[in-house]
Amino acid sequence: MLHLEHSIDINAPAGRVWAIFTDTAAYPEWNPFMTKLDGELTLGSRLAVTIVPPGGKPNSFRPTVTAVEPGRRLAWLGRLPIPGLVDGAHSFELEPLTPETTRFTQSERFTGLLVPLLGGMLRPAEAGFAAMNSALAARAESGPA
Repeated sequence: MLHLEHSIDINAPAGRVWAIFTDTAAYPEWNPFMTKLDGELTLGSRLAVTIVPPGGKPNSFRPTVTAVEPGRRLAWLGRLPIPGLVDGAHSFELEPLTPETTRFTQSERFTGLLVPLLGGMLRPAEAGFAAMNSALAARAESGPA
């Protein structure tokens, strides 16, 4: 198993952060890591996601949404065509710290037979989490509340 995680405290209310995070059509305008996210953010739906890890090449995949708690949490499961080789359980969590401050945490837990062999190839995603989280904070903290 491999667990990657990055958190950032954002000077904006959770509702604003959630609204920006779930406006996936705008990702190309601000998101340096997750450059595409198409599909309904509803339980059981399949998404089309493209990520670009810092210094890496674009990677597209089709995860299934496993949890949606509006204003609080979104999670999905991505896997290779054969389950159990490499499965990635990705989670985005918003925690209101004050009425005007939100902690945003992005994490992924990789499991499967190939994870020990591919761990080095998966680790750059953590820098991508940090880049996305910082860009989300910048967008949420600018402009009208």
